[in-house]
Amino acid sequence: MCGRYASTKNPALLAAEFDAVDATEGDAPVPDYNIAPTKSVLAVVERHPRDDDGKPDPAVTERSVRVMKWGLVPHWAKDPSGAAKMINARSESVLEKPSYRDSAAKRRCIIPADGWYEWQPGEGRKQPFFINPNDGTSLAMAGIWSVWWQNDEELGRKPIITCAVLTTDAIGEMATVHHRMPLVLPRDRWSAWLDPDSSDPSALLAPSLEVVDALELRPVSMAVNSVRNNSPELMAPIPLTPAEMPEPTLFELS
Repeated sequence: MCGRYASTKNPALLAAEFDAVDATEGDAPVPDYNIAPTKSVLAVVERHPRDDDGKPDPAVTERSVRVMKWGLVPHWAKDPSGAAKMINARSESVLEKPSYRDSAAKRRCIIPADGWYEWQPGEGRKQPFFINPNDGTSLAMAGIWSVWWQNDEELGRKPIITCAVLTTDAIGEMATVHHRMPLVLPRDRWSAWLDPDSSDPSALLAPSLEVVDALELRPVSMAVNSVRNNSPELMAPIPLTPAEMPEPTLFELS
């Protein structure tokens, strides 16, 4: 968790929603209903703009929507082969783990999503669920990013921008499906999370019950299991028998 999600809004819409500018320069991925690790995704960052010499202007910040690869490659990695195993970072240890701590301190982002998929264990199969806001807004999944430099024989030294989604203990109804969930940021945490001058996000790493209570959790088709399937139907609810419905949590029972 989180291993699949959907993101179907174009960068212009996301820029408006997140008070940003579109900096994708025509490279934005198409709407994707079944995003898998190592795919290109959209992310929101806030940085100090740089002049022609690469010097940042500390008096100005710019929030922008950019394209990244899902699966973090630390700047010190020998190669990007481990990216598929680095799609998530645990919020409880992100500030200490060598692979993540530099990005957590200096390069945080928001990864917008229509919603994410989660699989609930069951007898003989795992039932997929789609979790999304019930008002049509985008999820603001907390993320971190990194720059890894590739030496290309034709293009020379080329930067590869990669990212990972932060996860946390599942709370509320989300805990009926899986014990982990993405760290979804409420709007009042966006600026603090993206602040390029803040190196300690520890106060922002707890999940928000208010955000979780506004999410809809619905069973969806097993077709999402295959990355070859990619259509709006993957997010459509399907009926379940009472025996297939999630077990209530202790919180709900009380």
